[in-house]
Amino acid sequence: MENTEETHHKDEGEAEKKDSEEKKKPEDGGEEAEEKSRDIEKKKEGDKKDPSKLKAKLEKLDSKIQGLMAKKEEILKLMKEVEQNPTN
Repeated sequence: MENTEETHHKDEGEAEKKDSEEKKKPEDGGEEAEEKSRDIEKKKEGDKKDPSKLKAKLEKLDSKIQGLMAKKEEILKLMKEVEQNPTN
């Protein structure tokens, strides 16, 4: 089951990476592309002031942190087992 979780997280990361790359690609439209870019920047600034969007971002981070903490605990447990039972 861990592999599916790791794969899922990798897929999310790759999807986010693709999304950010697509946003960075300049469009062939001259002034239209610049205007669209400005609109996107304004939206991003507005997102920083929208409490519901900020709350959603915070919840997403909390979820990721919980997953990482669980992995950390598992690794610490494995390290402890290895230290108690060395296989030299």
